[in-house]
Amino acid sequence: MSFLPAGGLAALVDLVLPRRCAGCRVPGTRLCPSCSGVLRRPPRPCRPRPRCPLVWSCGFYSGPHRDLLLAFKNGGRRSLAGPLGDTLARAVAEAARGHGRVLLVPVPSRGSALRHRGYDPVRLLAGAAAAGTGRHPPRIRVVAGLHHVRRVADQVGLTATQRGANLAGALAVRPNAMPLLRGAPVLIVDDVLTTGATIAEAARALRAARCTVQGAVVLCERG
Repeated sequence: MSFLPAGGLAALVDLVLPRRCAGCRVPGTRLCPSCSGVLRRPPRPCRPRPRCPLVWSCGFYSGPHRDLLLAFKNGGRRSLAGPLGDTLARAVAEAARGHGRVLLVPVPSRGSALRHRGYDPVRLLAGAAAAGTGRHPPRIRVVAGLHHVRRVADQVGLTATQRGANLAGALAVRPNAMPLLRGAPVLIVDDVLTTGATIAEAARALRAARCTVQGAVVLCERG
């Protein structure tokens, strides 16, 4: 007997049950015009966080932005990667302005989260954003060049200080990715910006490998 991961089961249920908007739950569609309109709002720079590069966000972690991200990330709604990725592509275009070629480096999922979901949502978002930049130059390529070198705890419920300590030294650049990552400016990709500890650690690891960190992009910023 085979078992579906949590994300796979949710995706299967989504196919069988009547369609509802992932953002507001209105019946009849998987993404209603109102929620789709929210995703088309222009990106903006986030308020500064310690040790973080400049981060561009597509919205705040509330309302449809939050609900759509949670449906994609924890509800198995992988079909949302397209519209969410196109939204993120606008942030990429702003963050990469003035550069002819940019590399997107997704923050890697923890092993336990990856096993539970059955997919890496941030990596999917990065790939969808790269595809979406066909309408928003410059040239984009995704390089999954970061990995965990030690275990970290779930960040939920931790203070800013605890998050920083939890992630300190947790990431490194994969040796086989170094030649690729040194060839162009790098944008770090994550789903939500809270204290900035995750992006700060990703930036530290990339800079330690002599990569040029141009900035970061996220779908949502917590206020």
